Amino acid sequence: MFLYFHNLAFEPQPHLIHFCHRTKPASVVILRRQSIIISISGDEMFTGLCAFPLTPLHQHGVDETAFARIVTRLAESAVDALGVLGSTGSYAWLSREQRMQVIRQAKSHAGAVPLMAGIGALGTDRVLRLAEDAQRAGASALLLPAIAYQPLTEEEILAFYQTVTREVSVPVCVYDNPVTTHVTTSDALKGAIAALPGIASIKIPGPAKNDVARRVQSLRWQLPAEVTIGISGDACAADGLNAGCEVWYSVCGGLFPHVAKELTAAATRGEAQRAEAISARLEPLWTLYRKYGGSLRVTAAAATILGLCGEDCLPRPLLPLSPDAFREIAETLRSLNLE
Repeated sequence: MFLYFHNLAFEPQPHLIHFCHRTKPASVVILRRQSIIISISGDEMFTGLCAFPLTPLHQHGVDETAFARIVTRLAESAVDALGVLGSTGSYAWLSREQRMQVIRQAKSHAGAVPLMAGIGALGTDRVLRLAEDAQRAGASALLLPAIAYQPLTEEEILAFYQTVTREVSVPVCVYDNPVTTHVTTSDALKGAIAALPGIASIKIPGPAKNDVARRVQSLRWQLPAEVTIGISGDACAADGLNAGCEVWYSVCGGLFPHVAKELTAAATRGEAQRAEAISARLEPLWTLYRKYGGSLRVTAAAATILGLCGEDCLPRPLLPLSPDAFREIAETLRSLNLE
C-alpha cells in the first residue's frame, strides 16, 4: 500500500497511531497503524455545494475538450467541491483507463476546488485498484458505493468498507443510492460504517418531501458528529439543507452552479424560506428529471443546448433524447434563465 500527498507516494510506518478523526482547521491528518488519511481541503470538502459534472463522451471515448469546458466553468464559479465519476459522471460505463483520464482532466482544470472521485465497481479488488488510481491522479476524497450483483449481507457491506478505508489515504464519502447500486443499508449499519476511520460524509438519496426532516434527524442520531450528511436528490435539496444536511451533492450544481450556490447559501444562512423559494422556481427542471427517467438524460441535453458538448454524449446503450424533448428542455432553460 502507498499513501499520497501532493502526488508523492510513501510507505506507512508501523509506529504511527490513530490520534484524531476530523478537526476544524483547513488541513487534517489522521494517523493509524496502517495508513495516513490526509484531507487537504478541511471541512469545505464536505460542506456547502459539491457539484457533480457530466462526463461527456464521443465516438472515441471521453470528450476531454467538453469535459474540461464543464469543469472550468465550475471552478470559475467557485463551487465548494467537485464530485466526478458519480452517476451523472457515467462511472459505471467507463473503463479503468477512462476513469483515470477523467480524474486527471478534472484535476488539471479544477484550480483550487477540491476534487472527490467516484470509485464504484463490482468487486473489492477492482475498487481498491480504482482507489489507488484516483489517489495517484490527485483526488482529495473518494466517493464509495457498495454495489451488488448478488445480494449482500450487512456483514459483507461493513467488511467492504472496512477493507477500503484501511487501504486508502484520503477521506471517504459513503454513497447511499439503492436505486443504482441495489444495496440498501439500515441506519444502524450506516452508523457502523460512519464510525470507521476516514469516513467523512454520507451521501443520501432524497426522501419523500414530507419525510425529509424526520429522515435527516433519524440518521444524524446514528452518526458521529464529525461525519456530515449530504442530500443528493436535487428536488429535495432545499428541504434537506434546511433539515440539517451540511452539503448538497448536486447534479444541478454540476451544470448550473450559480443558482445551486444561491440555494445552498440561503439554507446555510438559515434563510429557509428563500431556499425553498429558489427550489420552487426550479420545479420545471425537477419535473423534467421525473419525466425523462432521472437527471442524467436531461443534464446531457441541457449541456448540449448550452454548447458545452455534442448532442450524442451519453454512453451506450443510453440514447440522446428526442428532438421534441430537446425543444422542451431548451424552453425550460430559457424560462428559468439557466445558462
